[in-house]
Amino acid sequence: MTAPARLRALLAQPGFVTMPAVWDGLSAKLTAAAGFPSAFLSGSCVAASRLGGPDLDLISFAEMFDSFLMAQRAAPDLLILADGDHGYGNAMNVQRTVRAYGQAGAAAILIEDKITPRALTSAGKPCLPREEARMKLRAAVQAARDSGILILARTDCRPTQGLEEALARIAIFAEEGADILFLDSPENPAEITQSLAAAGGKPSFCVLAQAPPRQVPTRAEAEALGLKIGTYPQGMISPVAAAIQAGLAAAAAGEAVTPGALAPAALRGVLGFGDYDEHARQFIVQG
Repeated sequence: MTAPARLRALLAQPGFVTMPAVWDGLSAKLTAAAGFPSAFLSGSCVAASRLGGPDLDLISFAEMFDSFLMAQRAAPDLLILADGDHGYGNAMNVQRTVRAYGQAGAAAILIEDKITPRALTSAGKPCLPREEARMKLRAAVQAARDSGILILARTDCRPTQGLEEALARIAIFAEEGADILFLDSPENPAEITQSLAAAGGKPSFCVLAQAPPRQVPTRAEAEALGLKIGTYPQGMISPVAAAIQAGLAAAAAGEAVTPGALAPAALRGVLGFGDYDEHARQFIVQG
């Protein structure tokens, strides 16, 4: 069964699907080992890990795609929802992006309606006119037919163009064939409920990280509202950054071990030293 087909089957089951946010081979491998069947390849996490910077449309398609390949190769059974951002250009760029991820084995890809290139400010998320956004989503759905990859359509227009426009886009994206819908920056649970209605019964995605002044639901609240998928964008990358800082502080103090760090044997197990030796044994030349 293909990755998209497996994700469809997962979404058809009862219950909420938590997708940890991953960015490389190690984060994907640990996610799979923890028992999660799926993960979100997060643009913000990739930007943090590769650039040491914010997620402000500075990451390229090639960098995101390379991060996807690292994650997939480290955890081949993990169903990965890739962050395709705005598709890296116009409708034709969107098609290239969707086809590349589909051919490479991604289960789903997120495409949003933000304007690219972004204005030279970190504030706000200006979005394309509605019909241009529709055409980009139509292009994505068309390109997805080759591989069956699921399309997650996201609108970022709620803060800049209002709820009515955002709901209209959710309905349009669902009509155009998006498999999963995502209203970014809802202001309250009532808006989430309205977005679910606009999605027409198709599953909806949400971000579960706290982001004041927005009201972000807990996992239990999200499931009660009827949302189907959620991710914690800073859920792993933030503790990793804290651990690096702790390791650096320990090194500066002349300490070899950081409190809470994995023991050497445990780290070797996580990284697969034993698996390597077992697999390599068949190629050893006997003297």
